[in-house]
Amino acid sequence: MGPKAAAASAPLDLSMLPKKRDYRRISAFAEEYLRVPKGTGAGDPFKLRSWQRNEIVKRMYPPTGRRPRQGLVSMPRGNGKTGLAAVLALYGLLADEIEGAQVLVVASDERQARIVFNAARRMIELDHRLAERVQVFTDRLYCPATDSTMMPLPAEPAALQGWDPTLMIVDELHVVTEAVWESIALAAGKREQSLTLAISTPADSADSIMWKLVEYGRKNPDDKTFALVEYAAPAGCSLEDMEALAAANPALDDFLHRDAVLATLRTTREDAYRRYRLGQWVGAADSWLPWGVWETLAGDPDLPDDGTDVVLAFDGSASGDSTAIVGCEIETGRLFVVAIWQGPHDDHRWRVPRREVSGVVAASFDRWTVREMAADPWGWRTELEEWADAHGRVVEWNTAHRGRMAPATDRMFAAVSTGELSHDGNEILAEHIGNCVAKSTPMGDLVSKDRRSSNRRIDAAVAAIVAYDRAAWHRANPPKRRRARGVA
Repeated sequence: MGPKAAAASAPLDLSMLPKKRDYRRISAFAEEYLRVPKGTGAGDPFKLRSWQRNEIVKRMYPPTGRRPRQGLVSMPRGNGKTGLAAVLALYGLLADEIEGAQVLVVASDERQARIVFNAARRMIELDHRLAERVQVFTDRLYCPATDSTMMPLPAEPAALQGWDPTLMIVDELHVVTEAVWESIALAAGKREQSLTLAISTPADSADSIMWKLVEYGRKNPDDKTFALVEYAAPAGCSLEDMEALAAANPALDDFLHRDAVLATLRTTREDAYRRYRLGQWVGAADSWLPWGVWETLAGDPDLPDDGTDVVLAFDGSASGDSTAIVGCEIETGRLFVVAIWQGPHDDHRWRVPRREVSGVVAASFDRWTVREMAADPWGWRTELEEWADAHGRVVEWNTAHRGRMAPATDRMFAAVSTGELSHDGNEILAEHIGNCVAKSTPMGDLVSKDRRSSNRRIDAAVAAIVAYDRAAWHRANPPKRRRARGVA
């Protein structure tokens, strides 16, 4: 606050840095001009660790010189996200050789955004060469020599309008909404080269913009415009697995102290420990299945051979939601998707093609030995009567009946937990399974949506639960063979 002394007119001496504007120049700039602001090594020159330099900074500032437009670093807490973000912000402000650079630090609120800002401010104060050239205001850092600015901003669409950023750092993306991310993405891109970099721990739900970006990065590793760096323990690992802990935390036994991490293991809920200390996506706290377990059970992706003994389960809707037919092989217990019908989330006029559904039912009875088709009658009672007349072996299964559904849900949960169940890897079924939350009842857990008005569909998951339960019953109760009559 108050009037500022005139900054030194001479630009910062960058002659000792590599000429090429890539990760090596950033590393040299940090070691020459920046000091660790607090914690382990406070006051020492800021030396990027090899993993910071070669696995993160190199991806965002590659030797080719062509930076990605967007980047995401997902990692557990305590691995120096704030310090690294401050280094990149100050490089963008002082050493990227861009006139009128705008470096914006965005977080869920201004207080969170100021964490990186305050770390950068302290780095400025610790080196007289920087302090002479940068004016420190309460809400920004300003370099008069290049008319460049660094500012903290809250993650609000109105606050993100009208900027022309060269570098935008998003701190803790997991609490940023999709609308805010769209505002962030639209604000960038006006410069020939600009980078929007998010650094965050995993979100507590797959229903987040961060998970969408993680999925995109995993599926498109060759996209030069988007860079994803993930640090996480293997899915399903033990909480006491020290190798998994080290894989997720590259700073372990350096500036992240092992005894402090292990102390939290005894006092933290499992889902929180896996997110914050192991970097794992665990889904919502009330998710029905543990995060990532369903994917490990994927097996043969093909439909069963013709004539295979199967059970079919049907869960339908009239419009807006989805309709699913899921089968289960009686002998093996493998689940497979026969068909799923669902319209766009925002199209309330969409209707289930009932004639097509009936055609798939008929084809299924012709193809396999269907010992039973268990079908929820709500909204489909007429069709169920027609299917029973045409094919037989069609029975009503009211999925709203807790006395039947709770034991079936528990049976499938146990099979997933022990690895006895397998499935065909259908992505829509996996999505519906992931959308299920557990609802406790006196009769056992039931699956439901996260809220009544949610557009996250679970119909295929419900059908899978019914199919698995009925297949297990038929496996335990095979049809009795008739004795042949004859003369003794």
